[in-house]
Amino acid sequence: MTDNILKRNNVNVMGKGKQPLVFAPGFGCDQTVWTSVSESFTNDYQVILFDYVGLGKSDVNAFDPEKYSALSGYAQDVLDVCSALDLKDAIFVGHSVGSMIGILASLQHPEYFSKLILLGPSPCYLNDPPAYFGGFEKEDLTGLIDMMDRNYIGWANVFASTIINNPERSDVASELEDRFCSTDPVIARTFAEASFFSDNRKDLPKVTVPSLILQCSEDIIAPESVGEYMHEHLPNSKIAYMKATGHCPHMSHPEETIQMIQDYLEGTPYEAVPEGGLI
Repeated sequence: MTDNILKRNNVNVMGKGKQPLVFAPGFGCDQTVWTSVSESFTNDYQVILFDYVGLGKSDVNAFDPEKYSALSGYAQDVLDVCSALDLKDAIFVGHSVGSMIGILASLQHPEYFSKLILLGPSPCYLNDPPAYFGGFEKEDLTGLIDMMDRNYIGWANVFASTIINNPERSDVASELEDRFCSTDPVIARTFAEASFFSDNRKDLPKVTVPSLILQCSEDIIAPESVGEYMHEHLPNSKIAYMKATGHCPHMSHPEETIQMIQDYLEGTPYEAVPEGGLI
């Protein structure tokens, strides 16, 4: 059973340290998005990389459209990997919806995790005025899904550029677009609906694992107001404001991302300012 899970989720374990450090990708991405970041932690941690079923080099035949129509299915992937590796007190680093997947996993088995590091997290992408601004109206997200059906390649190009939101990093946008295009459109659509129409705001106060929110500047997908909402409602959380622009700092600004993670793990204090600080 353990071997099946490790193969199913294409789990790779490396590093010289004993403390587990799990990197979870965001929507439409595989573990290779972490390459520029994860290698910096192999001397001090047991680095664990994996793919969600249906993404990357996972076992596509294991994809169940019913299971993966909700974020709970992806959280189960995380829990299966933790169980297969017999992890305890792991540091979980998740990007975008991978952050919420980690939060859901921690609610079921908090003993697996000692810290959650959340890059560009959002508990709900839909606006819910007047109390909550997630960044999108329902018709925006419905239009996004419709475009996936009508012109998947065109959608991949537009969405990748939107996520990166940095004309100077067109190389990263192209890299992200390639990842989207390498995914089965049906699987990508299922993951998109599970991600963009979920609402996990009520889950935040239940979290018991300490967390760090890494908030990028000029992030269209998870704007600053969302990061601050997370910080306000997530117990025992800290928020760090990054200079990195866009939604994928681990790809576009790996050095800053590495430094922010290291500083948090080492307990380095920050000034409590939005321009690259932690509160």
